[in-house]
Amino acid sequence: MFGEAFKITAAAVTQILILAGIGYFLKRKNILSDNGLDTLSHLTIDVTLPLLIFVQLIKDFNFSLYPDWWMFPLLSVAINVLGLCVGLLFVGWISGRQARLQFLSLITFQNSGFLPLAMIVSLLPAHQAGTMFIYLFLFLVGFNLVIWPVVAYMLCSSRGAKIGLREILNPPVIASILGIVLVFLGFNRFIPGIVLKPLKMVGDCTLPLAMFVVGADLARIKVEHFNPKAIFLITLTKLIILPLLGLALVFKLRLPELVGLLIILQLAVPPATSLAVILRHYKKEDLLVSQGIFFGHLFSIITIPIFLSLYFARVVVR
Repeated sequence: MFGEAFKITAAAVTQILILAGIGYFLKRKNILSDNGLDTLSHLTIDVTLPLLIFVQLIKDFNFSLYPDWWMFPLLSVAINVLGLCVGLLFVGWISGRQARLQFLSLITFQNSGFLPLAMIVSLLPAHQAGTMFIYLFLFLVGFNLVIWPVVAYMLCSSRGAKIGLREILNPPVIASILGIVLVFLGFNRFIPGIVLKPLKMVGDCTLPLAMFVVGADLARIKVEHFNPKAIFLITLTKLIILPLLGLALVFKLRLPELVGLLIILQLAVPPATSLAVILRHYKKEDLLVSQGIFFGHLFSIITIPIFLSLYFARVVVR
């Protein structure tokens, strides 16, 4: 069972790597400039991803089908709190206050949107993928509301960083809230297909564009002042201990298959690439963030298939 599950998940990760590799190649060859990458990132985060979320919620979300929908934003917060707690157990081995805060942010916040989205597309049949998209987008409501204010406070409070409303109510959050409200009011039934179809076409561009951005972002990272001890601790905590805890929790509670998969995905993926964006935004010295993101994504090529394979093998047996 494990061998078959590993082949499936390894194939999914390979597909994602190809997409990210194209972005990496475009940036390394300077076909995609820094300004071009920033534009592509804004296009993905501010346009295509919000439209993907909005259309998916309008078409497939229903309060009667998802009566526990409110649990997914809370689950996002719970996973971040778990990451923070695990990080606190190891942060004493990191020297320097700012380096410790950056270490904690790397362990607490994961690449919660783009990589899980790609994994869902690659791993699941269409009928399950639709449900998982709803779970993921509801999950991201909590994540996106938390990451900017919390990370900015953790990393930048000493410089008096001010968190604007735009950072908190970013386009993916607005699209999620708007979609849920329209479904609650029943107004989604009055949006004609002639409007939804082009919106869906734009939203469907999210996956390849997102992976281009991730790959190009990794190509832009400069790994300076390499800290092997910190990288080891980040790999151990973020890519091994957290997914192991997730497996134990999911199997102990015997959660539904797709809910369990969402939890394992979120605990197995590497640190959030947006941490580097937030750090640059507030002009803070990058002590560990770029290293953690780069090597976290590199080592996750091995760890993600292993933990997803363990999960799928256990689910099939059960």
